[in-house]
Amino acid sequence: MKEIIVEKNEEDEGLIPHVWRPIFKEIVSAFVKKDYALRTGIDKVTSVSENTAEQIKEYIEDYGEELVELPEESWKTSVYIYYGEYWNLLIDLWTKAEGLSDLVLNAEVREENDGYVVKIRLVYVP
Repeated sequence: MKEIIVEKNEEDEGLIPHVWRPIFKEIVSAFVKKDYALRTGIDKVTSVSENTAEQIKEYIEDYGEELVELPEESWKTSVYIYYGEYWNLLIDLWTKAEGLSDLVLNAEVREENDGYVVKIRLVYVP
């Protein structure tokens, strides 16, 4: 499988680069455990405000399905695009009953020093 690299393309969406995937697997794993504020902490991820954590919790609960860990298939449909100063990502989320759900995790990734930092924006149905 060809490794997908980070590109600064403002015209076209791309598949999530391999370098970011472990971070998002860890984020979703925390959400599966109902740690929406990421209290356990994840390297390269900014803290999630209480307000944002509460919104994520409410959206997931209102959706009414049990979130599950991200399977490899999620990388076939999750996308990102560059917005000049950061990358905007939509990670497709999966549930126990549905598999691929209508829920997405929206996040932004910015360059910082010699790496990247992730900010969770929201989980919602687009």
